Amino acid sequence: MACSFLNTDDASPPALTDLCLSHVSVNLEWFCVKLPDGSWCFREAVLFPQELADQLLAKMATEGLLNDSTVGVFRNSEYLRLRRACIRTARISAEAFQKALCSHRLLELDAARVNADLTIPDILQGLAANKYCQKSLQRLVLSGLTMSSLEEPAPHRFGLLRGLRSLSLANVDFYDSGLADVCSLPRLESLDLSNTSVTNLSPLLGLKERLRSLTLHQLKRLEMSTTQLLGVIGQLDVLQHLDISDDKQFTSDVARQLLGQRGILPALVSLDVSGRKQVTDAAVKAFVEERPGMTFVGLLATDAGFSDFLSGEGTLKVTGEAYETQICEALRRYSEREGFVREALFHLFSLTHVMEKHRPDILKLVVVGMKNHPSTLNVQLAASACVFNLTKQDLAAGMPVRLLSTVTELLLEAMRTFPNHQQLQKNCLLSLCSDRILQEVPFNRFEAAKLVMQWLCNHEDQNMQRMAVAIISILAAKLSTEQTAQLGAELFIVKQLLHIVRQKATQGVVDATLKFTLSALWNLTDESPTTCRHFIENQGLDLFIQVLESFPSESSIQQKVLGLLNNIAEVGELHVELMVQGFLDHISTLLHSPEVEVSYFAAGILAHLTSRGQEAWALSAELRSSLLEQLHDVIMKWPAPECEMVAYRSFNPFFPLLECFHTPGVQLWAAWAMQHVCSKNAARYCSMLLEEGGLQQLELVHTHPQTHRDVRLLARGILDSLQRHRARTGQPAPPHRK
Repeated sequence: MACSFLNTDDASPPALTDLCLSHVSVNLEWFCVKLPDGSWCFREAVLFPQELADQLLAKMATEGLLNDSTVGVFRNSEYLRLRRACIRTARISAEAFQKALCSHRLLELDAARVNADLTIPDILQGLAANKYCQKSLQRLVLSGLTMSSLEEPAPHRFGLLRGLRSLSLANVDFYDSGLADVCSLPRLESLDLSNTSVTNLSPLLGLKERLRSLTLHQLKRLEMSTTQLLGVIGQLDVLQHLDISDDKQFTSDVARQLLGQRGILPALVSLDVSGRKQVTDAAVKAFVEERPGMTFVGLLATDAGFSDFLSGEGTLKVTGEAYETQICEALRRYSEREGFVREALFHLFSLTHVMEKHRPDILKLVVVGMKNHPSTLNVQLAASACVFNLTKQDLAAGMPVRLLSTVTELLLEAMRTFPNHQQLQKNCLLSLCSDRILQEVPFNRFEAAKLVMQWLCNHEDQNMQRMAVAIISILAAKLSTEQTAQLGAELFIVKQLLHIVRQKATQGVVDATLKFTLSALWNLTDESPTTCRHFIENQGLDLFIQVLESFPSESSIQQKVLGLLNNIAEVGELHVELMVQGFLDHISTLLHSPEVEVSYFAAGILAHLTSRGQEAWALSAELRSSLLEQLHDVIMKWPAPECEMVAYRSFNPFFPLLECFHTPGVQLWAAWAMQHVCSKNAARYCSMLLEEGGLQQLELVHTHPQTHRDVRLLARGILDSLQRHRARTGQPAPPHRK
């Protein structure tokens, strides 16, 4: 039993059961009332099918939602009947555990790595208090727990759980005295003592007639000689699975001697000697051939596993480093063993370096390793490198979106955990810089943008700088208006991006880094007055005039510069900063650019600056009249662009311009912009225009007696587009805007 109880295909939609359980878990408070002791119970007595009760508990544990309050819903063991309880990594007290879970007739309990407040004696005491559990409990996982919260050793109570068949004490400070207690269990068949403090395994002889599985991974304090150890193990006649692996790679020759001892452990079907020295292909082959029923051999980090016989392709599964099947098997079996995960990922990196086909099956294995070891640098370093190899270029296109979403969130977590490790940050940025991930995959884009900006402010690597600003420019366009404003409000972000632009302008270099940086600033200033103000206060306007002067023939640069300045011009309080003769001379020149994309944005700046009337105009009236006349004439000469040349989050900045009946050039620009995007992407922009009340605004413009005929013609065209869209989609017109 594991907490990931629903093993769904990432390429398919989530299972309805999983969606429902997630909804209940996240919104548990909606369905519950709070009791005087702080715990929760359901408002209504809801009888859950037993399997769903198990799954709800596991889901709450997996999502980090199981605590002293929420676990209270399981106190009612009549309506929420648990049989296979998983509380891995939960943060609950001994009292809450005993009240909520110990009244159930449990068959299994997985309490691996729960918080230190809940000790093994607490769990044993609670379980033993239930007479049914004393007989019914068959599987108990206590990996990573503490034996006692006190200095004095706690009395052992394993012997009371008479029905126990499987027990895991891996990574527990567990001693010889406890082993004697465990070996008195009359039905015990499977025992995991990995990384415990046991020094002598002789008590295992009490289980020799029934022990079928024994895991002794990394027994760091064992004081038995190889001869003594094999003397005990050799008497476990019914043993089918034996794990004596060691990822610390001690020099013991126990594996060599075991493999060479004929007739030992005749019932064995699974043997793991990963990490052991002096293991050879010949010895392993002879051992397996003597036991034709064997199905698994663990050989990772040994000198064996390189022969075809041990490739792992057939019925004999093998962990190792020589073949893809061996490496994948290692990641599957050792997902919770930090050292082995690191070792397997290291070899996987070399394997995936030349991979040409998309392999979601392998990426899933990498994801499990990342999830299980979030704080282990070497694991995250190797895993992030593998992720890049598995998702680079066209490989990401063949990966399920949900899988990419999960791995992207894990990359962001790694960036947060190790902010100062340059290679890990580089690996994560390389993976994030993927069109498929940035454009199509759901993840926390706001958090990602902040992390990438933090990296950008702390590093000068030119190649990585290009990737970082590319990521930010794309992410900023995907954020909500509120998120963009929040991100751009961080002064250090604007300063850093302007610093990069200044470097490139000084060098006279037009490259991808400059273009992405300009795009990032353009997106961050969109409908964000605070960001626009930061831009002006940090001499952004002077810098952008310098950029225009430095690259007079680069239309792509001009378009991005003017696009950002459009955003500045939308902020009325900043108009005074833009009403500078030299600046307007530049804009007037670019208004007449043969490139419609450049002319369009220059026109937008002039439309906003002239829209507030003569009283708000700081320069000569003659200049304003001339600019308005030029604006109208130029717009009427624009050809229809072949593709959508601009994207808008909202039409709100255009509505005030449509009300400028005294300046038809201003109205004309706003109407032309609306007509352009609605004709190129009707599904998005006609819907947006209707939702924001644009229908009423355009009808007013169309019927107003002061409307210029050129403006009326464009308004009529947009209204026709809206009518066709409504006929096609059935979208209603919203109430009139106030």
